Amino acid sequence: QVRLVESGGGLVQAGGSLRLSCAASGRTFSMFAVGWFRQAPGKEREFVAAISRPGSNTIYADSVKDRFTISRDNTRNTAYLQMNNLEPDDTAVYYCAARSQIVTAPLGTTDQSYGYWGQGTQVTVSS
Repeated sequence: QVRLVESGGGLVQAGGSLRLSCAASGRTFSMFAVGWFRQAPGKEREFVAAISRPGSNTIYADSVKDRFTISRDNTRNTAYLQMNNLEPDDTAVYYCAARSQIVTAPLGTTDQSYGYWGQGTQVTVSS
């Protein structure tokens, strides 16, 4: 069992930046790959980014590539999502998720790939 708590959301103007954090507790954080997802009002939850257990591999949705960076610090049991050049379409509730997997397994990009979820943090980007 792992518990995830997101923080760092807020209101920002278009072109601005935010850094989201996902703090984990419970089982050894380094055993889990981490993903970030988001859900805008009236839309389905969508994949944003994922990072492997040691942090050496990452994958991004096309819509955020070159603007967002996922990272993790296993010594702090925390994952991060640095979001730059934010756009109004980035407005959503952002969730972090975790799944236990072997180091070499492919990173998951679907909801069903992850078994543990945080409560979400709201990001609002004004135009």
